[in-house]
Amino acid sequence: MIRMIVHGLTIDPASNSPILILKDPEGDRTLPIWIGLLEATAIASELESVSFSRPMTHDLMRNLLESTHCTVSRVEVTDLKDNTFYAVIHLTGAEGELAVDSRPSDAIALALRTEAPIFVADEVLERSSSESSGDGEEVEKKYKDLLESLDPNEFGKYKM
Repeated sequence: MIRMIVHGLTIDPASNSPILILKDPEGDRTLPIWIGLLEATAIASELESVSFSRPMTHDLMRNLLESTHCTVSRVEVTDLKDNTFYAVIHLTGAEGELAVDSRPSDAIALALRTEAPIFVADEVLERSSSESSGDGEEVEKKYKDLLESLDPNEFGKYKM
């Protein structure tokens, strides 16, 4: 597992879909994950420290965990199959440890709210560049170019 951080959010210019960018803080490896608009909004609101008068879904999840004395020990992006990412939220509580299946976007939105570390399996990083409908090297170059062309000042400015 490689420890990653949320580098930011951007928009895929071809599909107008939100992309969550995870980055290895000690290297140059990145992982783009296409996510839904609602999940992007949940992540962006936390990155931008936007507060709401009532708890949003991931805030509610954090509040439920806190009230039951559970903590999020870590989240892991564990697999990539047919262009779909899989994640696990690891919880620790009075009953011990529990692993809960999750979409990566929800796991990461919760990790941001609980300051839990985010990890990505090595195999996911390796497969993410080759699992596509086109030539793996061509797709990897396309998204590497896209990520390198992004202005870091634009991260966190995702419009809600």
